[in-house]
Amino acid sequence: MNRLLAAVGRLSAGSEFLGRRIATGAAAWCRRAHRDDLTGWRAGLGPALRVALLVAAAYFLARLIRAVPVLLWLIVPGWCVAAWRAAPAADTHEVPVTGPAEVAQGAADEAFRALVRDAIGDRQGVHLRDLLALIQRDGHHPRWEVGDVRAVCERLGIPVQRRVRVRGRGVTVGIHRDALAAPTGPSSASPDQPPPDPGLHAA
Repeated sequence: MNRLLAAVGRLSAGSEFLGRRIATGAAAWCRRAHRDDLTGWRAGLGPALRVALLVAAAYFLARLIRAVPVLLWLIVPGWCVAAWRAAPAADTHEVPVTGPAEVAQGAADEAFRALVRDAIGDRQGVHLRDLLALIQRDGHHPRWEVGDVRAVCERLGIPVQRRVRVRGRGVTVGIHRDALAAPTGPSSASPDQPPPDPGLHAA
């Protein structure tokens, strides 16, 4: 009985891991179609088209399975084998990501502000989607979405505006450079020791 429960638990963990990976990959594939050189509905036309393609593919697969149910004898065992093999990865590599508020509380506020300042540089501001790409560039928080970055900004009191124009990047939700006011009060870190690193490097 214990072996059966262990096997079911492994299949469940592997299936969850595979489902998250497929969903994350599909979402990333759709986001890559966004046109930063366009604004308005034209910029989102690419992602919308890819979402439509995914929906059409899912509908076609469902219709195909209903028409030829015997395909399940191939799909289900194949999925079980993939889930079984993926279960160790789910246990060792897919550590649950800490929520945005917890990350912000465990990190130095000024460290995140420095990341935003570096991302802005000499421009008018930075878009949240570009800030997310910067955070994830080195593999940090791969499951985060724009809403998670926004939650961290709200936790730190960094105003997020619905329309921020950035040179060469168009207009969308972001942080204007004027919103990054100088921090009030001294930092809790000593002058000889830098503030703790939240793992969100601009470099």
